[in-house]
Amino acid sequence: MHVPDGFVAGWVNAAAGVTAVTACGMAAGRARRTHDEREVTLLGMTAAFVFAAQMLNFPILGGTSGHFLGAFLATLLLGPARGLLVMALVLTLQCLMFADGGLTALGTNILNMGLVGGVLSYGIFMVLRACLPSSRRGFLAAVAVAAWLSVVLTAAACAAELAISGRVSLAMIMTGMVICLASFAGLYLSGAPL
Repeated sequence: MHVPDGFVAGWVNAAAGVTAVTACGMAAGRARRTHDEREVTLLGMTAAFVFAAQMLNFPILGGTSGHFLGAFLATLLLGPARGLLVMALVLTLQCLMFADGGLTALGTNILNMGLVGGVLSYGIFMVLRACLPSSRRGFLAAVAVAAWLSVVLTAAACAAELAISGRVSLAMIMTGMVICLASFAGLYLSGAPL
């Protein structure tokens, strides 16, 4: 779901960029205040794993492709602030090294995959944890639902940005991205053969 240069309107990229920079600045401040030297290894390993996993692409619809989204895993392991920073680093490296997403759309990609896919999904996970039984099964159910929603909500954010940019109709892009990704993620989480 990397947005390339020119796919969304310039003002959408600008607004998303300001939002991403602000959120990353706040996350860096929070991470600095709660810094623990023992977490450096986990940060590096998480960033490397997410980077590698997100390089695996699969075709979706209309010449587009999707990939695994490591944002929720990063926030689950590291917390929302560090998870967002890991995603910002991974997305920046993917943009600069492999042209995965455009440089002008980097803020949009960080907003979609880091904030929506990671931080928002982590918030949903926390709400589910409070509502579900305090057991291993409740924890796993909250993880599964939040992980599934992280993919669907990220696709929905990308679809909305494309639609408000006037590139495609909202109905077509929502059908193409959200329903296909929701089906794929649901099949994956259910353990069905793909």
